Amino acid sequence: MNLSKLSDQQLLNTHLVGNEDAMSVLIERHRKRVFDYINMMVKDRELADDLFQETFIKVVKFISDNRYTDNGRFLSWVLRIAHNQVIDHFRQNKQNRKITEADAGYDILNSKLFAVDTIETEIVTKQIESDIRRLVEFLPDEQKEVVVMRYYSGMSFKEIAESTDVSINTALGRMRYALINLRKLIHENAMILH
Repeated sequence: MNLSKLSDQQLLNTHLVGNEDAMSVLIERHRKRVFDYINMMVKDRELADDLFQETFIKVVKFISDNRYTDNGRFLSWVLRIAHNQVIDHFRQNKQNRKITEADAGYDILNSKLFAVDTIETEIVTKQIESDIRRLVEFLPDEQKEVVVMRYYSGMSFKEIAESTDVSINTALGRMRYALINLRKLIHENAMILH
């Protein structure tokens, strides 16, 4: 039997009747997309590899416990598990974070902590913020809503998803398109942001 020609669901069924190779084919089929997604979120290949492994350990466990119901969206389901692994990692990291001398402001060699903003810097910063706020108004309503909630209200993507009654992936997608559209608007208006 050529496992690589089977659909995701057929591979799952083959795995459930005892063929371990079927799961290997399934993991390999989606390896790049899942790994790239995790790596994009954490920006650290080694950490991404660890989270990738944890993701597929969970996937195999859910499948073995008959907790996966096929709806034709296996990859979406795996990506949701990967996303949750990333969120859990950041949550745990935040709780375990130790404050360094630099965080506390005691790093006397870091002159930026003692730098005083000039009036020119403040004016430029305020102008950039004003220009960005103006450009946000040109975004489609759904994208504008996510940008405002995220950057101006400080909401997490989970809070945004719950507030707008969409999935986290939808909220993330709207933010992604908003940023793409903002870059286009900045380019079209020949703005320099620095």
